[in-house]
Amino acid sequence: MGGTGTGKRTDRTAGTTHSVIVVGAGPTGLLLAGDLAEAGVSVTLLERRPHKISNLSRAFGVHARTLEQLDARGLADDLLATGSTITQLRLFRRLSLDLATLPSRFPFLLITPQYEVERLLEQRARRLGVQFQYETELLALRQDADGVDIDVRTGKGTTTTHRAAYVVGADVHRSTVRQAIGQPFPGDSVITSLFLADVRLAEKPDSVLTVDGAGDVFAMIASFGDGWYRVMGWNRRNEVPDDHPLDLDEVKDVTRRALGTDHGMHDARWLSRFHSDERQVPEYRVGRVFLAGDAAHIHSPAGGQGMNTGLQDAANLGWKLAAVLKEQAPDSLLDTYQTERHPVGKAVLRSSGGLVRLARATNPALRALRAVVSALVNAAAPARTKAVAQITGIGYRYPAPHGSHRLVGTRVPDITLESGNRLYEALRGGHFVLITPPTVRLPHHTTPDDEPGTPPAVEHWASDRRTAILVRPDGYAAWAQDDADSAAIEAAVAARFTTLCRSAVGVSAEGRSG
Repeated sequence: MGGTGTGKRTDRTAGTTHSVIVVGAGPTGLLLAGDLAEAGVSVTLLERRPHKISNLSRAFGVHARTLEQLDARGLADDLLATGSTITQLRLFRRLSLDLATLPSRFPFLLITPQYEVERLLEQRARRLGVQFQYETELLALRQDADGVDIDVRTGKGTTTTHRAAYVVGADVHRSTVRQAIGQPFPGDSVITSLFLADVRLAEKPDSVLTVDGAGDVFAMIASFGDGWYRVMGWNRRNEVPDDHPLDLDEVKDVTRRALGTDHGMHDARWLSRFHSDERQVPEYRVGRVFLAGDAAHIHSPAGGQGMNTGLQDAANLGWKLAAVLKEQAPDSLLDTYQTERHPVGKAVLRSSGGLVRLARATNPALRALRAVVSALVNAAAPARTKAVAQITGIGYRYPAPHGSHRLVGTRVPDITLESGNRLYEALRGGHFVLITPPTVRLPHHTTPDDEPGTPPAVEHWASDRRTAILVRPDGYAAWAQDDADSAAIEAAVAARFTTLCRSAVGVSAEGRSG
């Protein structure tokens, strides 16, 4: 692909080689690029937009599992300072989930705008040496056995070709990367007309997050903590195209009908319509190209799982790419990104879609089903626990081979170690962490250098627990053994990164949640 047909200069630099090019500087792309850079991988982040962190982003909730991942990168406490937390998540008028019971350092939902997440992730990425190229649009992509060539157009109109070992498309739901590799995006619209608005209120709501509906209308108000409030709503009787004009009077009317008051809404800085789709690509990996976040899956806003799921994609993929690029794991490790994350994306589509369909129920049968579901979850502790675990992300586990220890593939909770560190502090830097019983002292106590494939950091349980467990950089168990002595642990660790990951990650096509 040479000139653009506009007479602009074309600069073919096919010899330029990057280890990884990430397309899209939203939260998913920023976290992934930062993780790669922290592992010592050369990474370039391309973004079509000018350099600006928008205050008009849609996401506003950060769940417990995402906060744990940010904690492993030293960012969680800074993010907590930007918002407010809630411990009750109400999905229908009769259904409320208690987040305070979560087995996590973060037993709540953090209400903070997406731009605060992006700000912290961008600062980290820049500090770690990620190369940013803004106003750079992907035009075409070609791959072969050894790498990927991409043609891009800069803000100056110049067309340039870059070559990378791998490319990751994190370029939202209209992903150019996805289109370039010919991946379909099957699915349907679940809500054909929603609106968003950022406003000020004359009367402060009683809660950080207010959600309710009445008849044909629904509205939600979330506080950003700085005097601005995000309003989202729909009116079943007024479902119009995304480009249909929207004014504050309509927002106030729907909010007043749904919540009983519009809280003296005024001074809207942003008004927008959108529709909510449920879509997922069949394959998250095509050769040397990967898709993550909204480029791979989109779903309804119910439960606030969108941005969170994308960040989990990035946390899963980053350490694997780094290991393969450093020749510390086989290329087949990258296939486990599909194995592990595609089922999670599918589960999120099912749960968020089910919630919104029940919320919008109009016929008597669906309304009765909603009442039954609400009563069941409210009354049955196992159902309530499972619902909370899935929505917050802490309940997902990855598939493991038959015969594996019961912990393999599970999320390892943050625990205080014998050293006084917490596990998620020990994971900082993108390392594996080996936790052993306090009575087991390995002859070669090792600490990691800058490469994720080197021997893991060794820590000990603060309790008398007898299980040895190897924790992956993303906080999931790669290997575990009960009553293991130092020789058995040394033998397992001597197998190093390649064997452990190849045998522990698994190749099952089905994920599980619990």
